[in-house]
Amino acid sequence: MKPSLSRSIAIAGVAESDLGKVPGKTAIELQAQAAHVALRDAGLSLRDVDGVFAHTDDRFSALQLSEYLGIQPRHVDSTNVGGMSNLLHVSHAIAAIAAGICTVALVTYGSTQLSDGSRKGGAVAADSPAAPRGQFIAPYGHLSPIGYYAMVAQLHMHRYGTTLRDLAEVAVAARRWAQRNPKAYRREPTSIEEVMASPIIASPLRQRDCCLVTDGGGALLLVSAERARDLRSKPVYVLGTAESFSHHYTPFGTADWLDTGVAQTADAAFAMAGVTRNDIDVVQIYDHFTIGVIQSLEELGFCKRGEGGSFVADGALAPGGRFPINTSGGGLSYGHPGMFGIFLIIEAVRQLRGECEERQLPRTELALCHAPGLVFSCNTTMILGV
Repeated sequence: MKPSLSRSIAIAGVAESDLGKVPGKTAIELQAQAAHVALRDAGLSLRDVDGVFAHTDDRFSALQLSEYLGIQPRHVDSTNVGGMSNLLHVSHAIAAIAAGICTVALVTYGSTQLSDGSRKGGAVAADSPAAPRGQFIAPYGHLSPIGYYAMVAQLHMHRYGTTLRDLAEVAVAARRWAQRNPKAYRREPTSIEEVMASPIIASPLRQRDCCLVTDGGGALLLVSAERARDLRSKPVYVLGTAESFSHHYTPFGTADWLDTGVAQTADAAFAMAGVTRNDIDVVQIYDHFTIGVIQSLEELGFCKRGEGGSFVADGALAPGGRFPINTSGGGLSYGHPGMFGIFLIIEAVRQLRGECEERQLPRTELALCHAPGLVFSCNTTMILGV
């Protein structure tokens, strides 16, 4: 994206819906709930929304949400590339607003995976036998995506000497942040020993190395920087954003599962934003599995390849640590309703606004959000600032 678009668009409103286990509400209802709260946060109304960027576990999400909300937008986008979809929607919304296609973009996500029981054992529904996953993965009982990340963890341990304790450090840090977040689903204390003693799901990943399965929805409102200055909440600007794409869901042709294109998106996002890694105050990383955080920290360039295990040691990521990340509690303890990307942005915006109360960091002017999509298929890195 052109550097000239840096700071041209602002996030004017953010919100999540009811979280955890929310029986009796559908994914579309959770999206609508979050959308109404985000509109109040921004000081806007449904009449202002003329662009809808929606993502659920279903198809045609933006049209479905628009009809449910009773609006007829000028532009819709239901692009689904897995967990990073809503970060991609932000990029698409920037382009649409800059091009005059829409003026107020509503970005949403919602899922009821916990209430539906639709993601047991970390596995997603098998594809048609005509699809690659249906032919080469599902018949052999491979848990997806957990099985892939288990192999990544095995490879990282073999290549760099990473330990189960290193993985557990990530989970414990997430829980310590969640204990400061009244909206988090899991807030009870945990320890490295408890994480390492939890049941094995896909070796070496244990239950506590894996994200939660919850219900929930989220929403963002994006407008031009000029318009944002007149709205209710403190604007947070998109300084830089970049994506990379390599394959469909199944990573048959991936040469090295510890080099997935993250560095490419990070370098491009930093170049667009005109800042460096040393300038970043808070980082939000998609933590579907503990190994994913360690791998992303290395690929994003916050530590050297192979040093992720030592980088996260001794509570470095937790409250009071030298490198705070996932200050909501992340997908490991705050909640994970199928896809977590939008919640990375929501937490980053709240940190930059100074709205996080007990978990608020002392200095937050720049935030980095990073999310992958599907299985090493794509990546996006976004830098936000005030």
